[in-house]
Amino acid sequence: MDPDLKFNLPDQKILETLPPQQLVAIILRQQQIINQLRHTLSQIPGVPEVLHPEAPPPSEPHLALVSEDTACYFPLTGGNCWTIGRSEDNSIVLSDRWMSRNHAMIQRMGQGEFYLIDLGSRNGTFVNGRRVSIPIALHNGDRITFGQTELDFFNEPFAPLFAENATLSLPQSEGSSTALLHVRRLLTVLVVDIRGFTQLTRQLEEELLSELIGAWFHRAGEIIRQYGSWVDKYIGDAVMAVWIHESEEIGYQEICHTLSALEDLRRMTGELHQQYPLPWPLRIGSGLNTGYAMVGNTGSGDRPDYTALGDTVNAAFRLESATKTIAADLAMGATTYHYLVQSCPTPVPFRPQVLNLKGYEAPVPAYVGTFDDLHSFLAQALKSTDTLH
Repeated sequence: MDPDLKFNLPDQKILETLPPQQLVAIILRQQQIINQLRHTLSQIPGVPEVLHPEAPPPSEPHLALVSEDTACYFPLTGGNCWTIGRSEDNSIVLSDRWMSRNHAMIQRMGQGEFYLIDLGSRNGTFVNGRRVSIPIALHNGDRITFGQTELDFFNEPFAPLFAENATLSLPQSEGSSTALLHVRRLLTVLVVDIRGFTQLTRQLEEELLSELIGAWFHRAGEIIRQYGSWVDKYIGDAVMAVWIHESEEIGYQEICHTLSALEDLRRMTGELHQQYPLPWPLRIGSGLNTGYAMVGNTGSGDRPDYTALGDTVNAAFRLESATKTIAADLAMGATTYHYLVQSCPTPVPFRPQVLNLKGYEAPVPAYVGTFDDLHSFLAQALKSTDTLH
């Protein structure tokens, strides 16, 4: 590159006469050049530390589609999930015949991380040239390819580029930030994991595996949202969902709500082999746990975005993991079971079992069962509820 290369911009008077769309195009183009230069400089030893800030400032994340004569940007704000594809029912619609109707999804997690999930697209989704086969975390400056369309992911300041008087309100202290963003709430955590996923990855072609996992995550997210929760985390071949209880008086119906979501997840997973040529039908295992946890809301408006932290969450993961060694499909903590049986008009079939959970010094009481147990129980419980009403 010519060391005297200059990136010329119109002078201030000309800039003031340009329409907003053209100003946006200039901004995004310059930002793209800056990111490319930063990436190049990061490969050179001895570059001053000032060029590599340790922590990026607060962000308004977005996708940018920039060409020589046009620019489009898609804000990733005001929600937790954005679908991308040719179909008009997507959050972001792109006219590219190489894209699938429902091509991919971007999910915003509880602590502000963004994950890209391919939804079984025909021609695949790529991040920095590498095909996406499982949910992948996005980083500032990543280049995403859908079909023949390329977009850049940005997660850094947006407002200062548009207004000189833009301000950012920060908490007075680190302690006050924590106090404002996290509260202690009673909640139920559901963790669902695909059984035999490692063996599956060894037998399936990468393209088929990507389609399968993308379809599973997409449908799992739809089911979980249908039952009033949100996906808090995607972890390789598992999802975690959280239901917040409004009071300490939890009725059995609330636990049945979570169990109904699990039943639909089981059914959906079992039907995937009818659509994809799999060596065996897919199965899942699950862990449920109810208790108090610190919950943070990093969302806004009518679409809150929560993340849950604490032993209640950890135990749900350990309960799910334990089902792999005890010939069970689900394991629930004693508190979950207590809320389920205390007013349920139907006998609860899950059997007590003391489990040695990883990371816990003492054995933990739990209740375990199969999906056949779950199916029969829900059928009777829902019938009893209808009779009572």
